[in-house]
Amino acid sequence: MTTAPTSRRRARTTASLVSLGALLATSATVLTAAPATAAETLLSQGKTATASSTEGAAYGASAAVDGDLTGTRWASQWSDDQWLQVDLGASADVSRVVLNWEGAYGKAYDIQLSDNGTDWRTVRSVTAGDGGTDDLTLSGTGRYVRLKGVARATGYGYSLWEFRVYGNGGTTQPAPGGAVRVTGSQGNWQLTVGGQPYTVKGLTWGPSMADAPRHMPDLRSMGVNTVRTWGTDASSKPLLDAAAANGLKVMNGFWLQPGGGPGSGGCVNYVTDTTYKNTMLTEFAKWVDTYKSHPATLMWNVGNESVLGLQNCYGGAELEAQRNAYTTFVNDVAKRIHAIDPDHPVTSTDAWTGAWPYYKRNAPDLDLYSMNSYGDVCNVQRDWQQGGYTKPYLITEGGPAGEWEVPDDANGVPDEPTDVQKADGYTKAWNCVTGHRGVALGATLFHYGLEHDFGGVWFNLLPDGLKRLSYYAVKKAYAGSTAGDNTPPVITNMTVNPASAAPAGGEFTVRADIRDPENDPLTHKIFLSGNYANGDKRLIEAKWRSTGNGTFAVTAPEKLGVWKVYIQSEDGRGNAGIETKSVKVVAPPVAGTNIALGRPTTASSAQASYGDCPCPASNATDGNAATRWASDWSDPQWIQVDLGSVRSFNRLQLVWDPAYAKSYEVQVSDNGTTWRTVHTTTTGNGDIDTIETATTARYVKLQLTARGTGWGYSLHEFGVYA
Repeated sequence: MTTAPTSRRRARTTASLVSLGALLATSATVLTAAPATAAETLLSQGKTATASSTEGAAYGASAAVDGDLTGTRWASQWSDDQWLQVDLGASADVSRVVLNWEGAYGKAYDIQLSDNGTDWRTVRSVTAGDGGTDDLTLSGTGRYVRLKGVARATGYGYSLWEFRVYGNGGTTQPAPGGAVRVTGSQGNWQLTVGGQPYTVKGLTWGPSMADAPRHMPDLRSMGVNTVRTWGTDASSKPLLDAAAANGLKVMNGFWLQPGGGPGSGGCVNYVTDTTYKNTMLTEFAKWVDTYKSHPATLMWNVGNESVLGLQNCYGGAELEAQRNAYTTFVNDVAKRIHAIDPDHPVTSTDAWTGAWPYYKRNAPDLDLYSMNSYGDVCNVQRDWQQGGYTKPYLITEGGPAGEWEVPDDANGVPDEPTDVQKADGYTKAWNCVTGHRGVALGATLFHYGLEHDFGGVWFNLLPDGLKRLSYYAVKKAYAGSTAGDNTPPVITNMTVNPASAAPAGGEFTVRADIRDPENDPLTHKIFLSGNYANGDKRLIEAKWRSTGNGTFAVTAPEKLGVWKVYIQSEDGRGNAGIETKSVKVVAPPVAGTNIALGRPTTASSAQASYGDCPCPASNATDGNAATRWASDWSDPQWIQVDLGSVRSFNRLQLVWDPAYAKSYEVQVSDNGTTWRTVHTTTTGNGDIDTIETATTARYVKLQLTARGTGWGYSLHEFGVYA
């Protein structure tokens, strides 16, 4: 069996707790049930049509949907970037669009769908139109259908005799109904819904439950049939309703502490804490009873990575006792769920195949196991075979290698995979799932999320709503093709220079090869994340300038440490390529000689033992940016250096730890007794202070009067330059 990972860096939210775990979805010998098809119907004729412009009153948008192929037409003004759209009146499955062009036709254009008439997604692009009749097959769901012109073929505008939209009747196809079962025998299992085979082709759910109606049509267009959640409560209903309306199922999750593996969740004593267990059992039963008959319910998933996570709370024999007690409780929950809802399976997720022996021993009422697995997903099959298990499994999280699985880069932080490598990670995961036929019943890959932050760029298919290569990799895996899709820019060979010595506040260089498959014009952005420097996971747009040929001059932050720098290239069609590398920000060089280096240094106080301490005053003048002086947590404090004799100097550089001084004075003395003030500030903000002060003295002191944090004062370096 695989050994338990000792470190997994995670990000979490509450009720819909989002875990970065593992993905290994698998598909059994089962095939996804083929949906019933309805006769293709002309949906657009006589419906409300609007346009960006018209050539005149006789050429209105409605003329393109009136059924007259030769007598009436819509014609736009004589410029590019024009559009014509039709409101079908209700959401519909759109299968085909037929354009009957007049002589003024579009050479390049997009066909787009929308649920609300505001947010559009491109489902077909034409780049070499030749007029006449364009009969375009496509797949998607929406209420609004738009032709968006990109380039005219003539000096006139765009002109259509008729804009015909075909599909299935203006209604969405219901999700397959009936009881959900795990059927078959050892090594030949399948999941069935209403007696029909069902392979889970899923994604974990990231947006708010209330936003589900907006996103479900997009998931369906990707070939997704299932979404997974981590928590189920009253807020789940909009998600379930929207899923059912779009033909999708939901794996309803229940959260148990300590969820999410190492580094997250709270500690519960599963051996003795009957109050917690009874509370959870009652809560879960309530929501099972509420949603057991909902047409979108696929199964129930109890807990997430808690067998692994218990190692954060216990050790030795007590850890073993807790893991046995936890999996026994999971079995109690499974029995209660089955008593309320005999028509939907129950599973439990962990992030370590070493958890499975506990389930095998203590949770016989589970219908199947579930596993979060990322870079190691292809070894799940091996571990299942070697463990002699007698239940199938799902991969409930998976995708590219996680932060806890990749090697460190030259700056000592995890080396994030490229966009191309991430897309390959999803393809690899799905292939490994489908390769374990008759045992792996599918996957809910990670993650249909919109966050545009450190974790979001690592894992989300749509950070800030922008589709990435990974989005299309999942779509190809599930839907079988991305033909006709406009795909994202591809960024390769990204470099940062200097990667390990960017001066704080100065410029460093970023370059990359950036290309777009469709040669769309690109817009570039440069972002920075301080996740490794200060714990801030946000992406903040940097101060930068383009120097041409994929090269950018970027201003470094003033905060020292390792930062992530991101290139984001957008094609204007809802796609983005994002690449990232680390950059180490160091103190900027100071002209002259540091005459305080190694000189006797004293302070009002020094921490003897806290974190990385002892932190004596001498650490501030040892020339080592990794060491620091740290004072007691009170005001005022001071630190001073003896230069050995009266010396001339003109500059000080203070490299602060996060525990900085908001107010302080720089004082100098020739005898260590009589002091004069040469610099005062009440607006210190930490990071690096470079102070110009031409003077002479033997002693230099910082008189620190107001802290910027609740801690004390802490300096990595106290430099005096001649």
